[in-house]
Amino acid sequence: MGMSRVGFRHQFLAEFDHDAVATVLHNKANGVEHVRDWPIERQDVRDVDWSAHTKLELLSGGPPCQPFGIGGKKRGDKDDRDMWPEAIRAIREAKPRLFLFENVRNIAGPRFLPYLEWIVSCLERPSNLRKPGETPLQHALRLRSSRGKAEYRVCWQVVNAADYGAAQIRHRVLIFGLRNDVGYAPFAMSRTHSRDRLLWDQYVTGEYWKRHGLKKRKPSEQDAPKVAALKRGDAPEGFAWVTVRDALAGLGEPNGKRNHVFQPGARVYPGHTGSPLDLPAKALKAGDHGVPGGENMMVKDDGTVRYFTTREAARLVGLPDDYEFPRSWSESMRQLGNAVPAQLGFAAGSWLLELASGRSVPLELARASA
Repeated sequence: MGMSRVGFRHQFLAEFDHDAVATVLHNKANGVEHVRDWPIERQDVRDVDWSAHTKLELLSGGPPCQPFGIGGKKRGDKDDRDMWPEAIRAIREAKPRLFLFENVRNIAGPRFLPYLEWIVSCLERPSNLRKPGETPLQHALRLRSSRGKAEYRVCWQVVNAADYGAAQIRHRVLIFGLRNDVGYAPFAMSRTHSRDRLLWDQYVTGEYWKRHGLKKRKPSEQDAPKVAALKRGDAPEGFAWVTVRDALAGLGEPNGKRNHVFQPGARVYPGHTGSPLDLPAKALKAGDHGVPGGENMMVKDDGTVRYFTTREAARLVGLPDDYEFPRSWSESMRQLGNAVPAQLGFAAGSWLLELASGRSVPLELARASA
């Protein structure tokens, strides 16, 4: 959805999960903007012949995060669901001008960082295949010592989706790639939204509360020192973080229509306290067995909690209100919990397009600045 909003027109979409495909096909049949043009198929990427897609400007996707995520078993490259070798094969065969991949933040942590470095090395030189019996570390070392010219210029960064307009605190790793003949080196994208600006709008100008028709509130004891410091300076640049209250404005309480259905059973317990209305939501969770975690709930103004409806969760992910979920609440929340917010996809896609059109510094200057 984020890529479509940037302006990319999809030529091919492959997804293995039949419930996720069914959701997309439901919305495609209903003529939802962008979705109606998606040529999606339920397909195993291991069966795709990417050499049939050699005219792509961009290849993007999210290899399954479960091998590296907190909710998975953390088996990394030993997990049968690890599709990073397939992502590398896709680049090798399709040879797109640009690529963009994402995964969970854990892949950049101490446990999996060597594997991430292998992934990046392979994406730089996708034609240099791993030899029989060669470990990922040995292959990465050989790739780094290669004297041949890299096929792609690659960079990666850890981002928080809230810093790019999503109403959700969700940390991801993004990997940007530009084919060497583009002539530019990718570099990390800059944040567009910040908590400092949100605090400014809430507790310095009060504009946030005015916009929501609420009486101005005082900062928490934790935020008070930061607010005091902000008052001594100018307004922070950029936009404010988008809060749960912002994202759900105008939706009202659950009414039983269009996935806006009350789900009973929400409760607070250690480690699961819900999302305050005046901050971005905590990351929606899919759960190891497809059921949503206790964090998939809001803390209302009176201190009570309730689960987000599917419609509310869809707003937190950046989907339009006519995007429907025909499956059960738990299955729909599993899909939403696995989704990268569309706002982050839009920001990353826009950044990559700007880099490819010359917004980045020339390769020689990038080397010099490094």
